[in-house]
Amino acid sequence: MTDTNGDRRGKLSPAVAEVRSAVTDFFDRHPVPGGSLVLVALSGGADSLALAAATRFVATKRGLRVGAIIVDHGIQNGSAELAVAVSTTASSLELDPIEVVRVVVGVEGGPESAARDARYAALRSAAKRTGAVLIVTGHTRNDQAETVLLGLARGSGPGSLRGMAELEDAIGRPLLDVARDTTREAALAQHLNPWDDPHNNDTRFARVRVRNAVLPLLELEIGPGIVDALARTADLVRDDDDALDLLAEGMARQVLESNPVSFAAEDIENRPRALRTRIIRIAAHRAWGTTLTHRQTRAIDSLLTDWHGQGKVDVTGGSVVRNDGRIRFDPAS
Repeated sequence: MTDTNGDRRGKLSPAVAEVRSAVTDFFDRHPVPGGSLVLVALSGGADSLALAAATRFVATKRGLRVGAIIVDHGIQNGSAELAVAVSTTASSLELDPIEVVRVVVGVEGGPESAARDARYAALRSAAKRTGAVLIVTGHTRNDQAETVLLGLARGSGPGSLRGMAELEDAIGRPLLDVARDTTREAALAQHLNPWDDPHNNDTRFARVRVRNAVLPLLELEIGPGIVDALARTADLVRDDDDALDLLAEGMARQVLESNPVSFAAEDIENRPRALRTRIIRIAAHRAWGTTLTHRQTRAIDSLLTDWHGQGKVDVTGGSVVRNDGRIRFDPAS
C-alpha cells in the first residue's frame, strides 16, 4: 500500500509538513462542517498528489470525508489508462468516492482555455452529483506567478493580474503559497509517483513558454524571487480590486435606474475612472447581461469625460447614448 506518512528515518519530510500546513491553514480560514465531503481534483501530477495526501491527512482530523475527481480530457493517447492508474492511487490514499469523468474539449478560446473550461465544468458537475461542499485543486505559487505574467502580457487589467483566488465558487486552492518544487518533493517523500504531463513541455502553449523560458530568463536577468514577487502582486491587486468592486457596487445601487437602465452623468462623471468604468460595466450587465470590452468601456466613459454632442455608442447587446444629462443603455433594435 502507498506510504503517505512522508517519514524519513522517523522524521517528517519538511516538504510534506509544509504542504500539510498549507492545507491546515486553508481549512482554518475556510472551515466546512464536520462530515462534509471534499473532492480533490486529481490529475496524477505531483501538485495534485501532494494535495490529495495532505487533504486526506488534515481532513481525517477534522471529521471530513475526502474523495477524488479525475478528469480525462481525452486529448492524449493513453489518457483512459492514465485515469485508471490515478484512480488506483486515489484508492491507496483511501479517498472515497472516486470518480473518473471523460470530457469533450471544445475549441473556443484555444486549446488551453477550452480544456480548462471543460475541466471546471466537470468538477462542478461532480460536486453537485456527490454533494461535495468544496473542490480543491493543486495550483501552486508558480501557477499563480504564470497567471499574473500572462495577464500582464495580455493587458487584461486587474481582473487577470489578481490571479487565481484561494476560494471562489466552491473551488479552493490551498497551495497558492507553496512552491512547485515543494509539492514534487512531498509527493516523492510519500512514495507517490507523479505523472509528468507532456503538455507541460509543449511550447505551443503560452503558459509552457512562460514557465520554461520567460520566468527563468527573468530570474537570470533581474535576480531571484520573481515568482514570489508576481504571486505577491496578485494578492495586492486582488485586495484593491475587491475594494473597488465593493465601492462601485454600492454606488451603482444609488445611481442606477431601470427601464431603461440609466444614470445621471453628473452623479459619476467626477469620480475616479476606476469607479466610473466599473459602474458602466455594472450597468451594461444589468441592461443586457453582457460584458463590455476595454475599448467599449472607454468609449462609453468618453460620454462622461469628453462630452461634445457625439452620438450613441454601439456595443455588445445594444447601444449607449447621452440624452438630457443621462447615460442610457438601450437594447438592440
